[in-house]
Amino acid sequence: MVKQRQIPKATARRLPLYYRYFTYLYETGIKRISSAQLSESMKVDSATIRRDFSYFGALGKRGYGYDVENLMNFFKEQLSQEELTNIALVGVGNLGQALLNYNFRKDNSMRISAGFDVNPDLIDTILEGVPIYDVKDLVAQVSDQKINVAILAVPSDHAQDMTDKLVEAGVKGILNFTPLRVTVPSGVRVHNVDLANELQALIYFINHYTDTDQETSMDEE
Repeated sequence: MVKQRQIPKATARRLPLYYRYFTYLYETGIKRISSAQLSESMKVDSATIRRDFSYFGALGKRGYGYDVENLMNFFKEQLSQEELTNIALVGVGNLGQALLNYNFRKDNSMRISAGFDVNPDLIDTILEGVPIYDVKDLVAQVSDQKINVAILAVPSDHAQDMTDKLVEAGVKGILNFTPLRVTVPSGVRVHNVDLANELQALIYFINHYTDTDQETSMDEE
């Protein structure tokens, strides 16, 4: 993949959504779509879409719209979907097992290839085709398997310790499902997912905003 100049983070967050939607259009037999149709279907204003696409050059044609297959393949390349990404799952409790049950490979070129836990009933077992290791082996296994992306689904009081071990093993990206905001060195990226916060925010918006004020996270800059 040709390295692009750095784009705004808000645009980067929308790339997987563009890829998913163009893939959906392709699979339903749609060959092209106008800017207005794309905006209406994705609930993203057309100016945002045009601005996002402008960072990559001319992706559409005036009077023609967007070629669905070309855009699907383009975003697939940008997101490195042709390369299989192995992921470590740290914490195989209720949330961790739910993530194991989710089939990442169905629509994406990524898979959880190793799980880690302290529960002796889980260690040295296979869950959903994924081997579960003792957390004591985390650094060695993650390093040996050359895994550079991890999901953190452990109790908050263990989050920083597990993060430190992941960094030691060479992980460059962590999806953090714990409420704790972990500390990492420069060169390691953390994305925080707090389901309770998201639900609380949703309830607040329901109670305090009208439909005309509605916006989605895709539109946030």
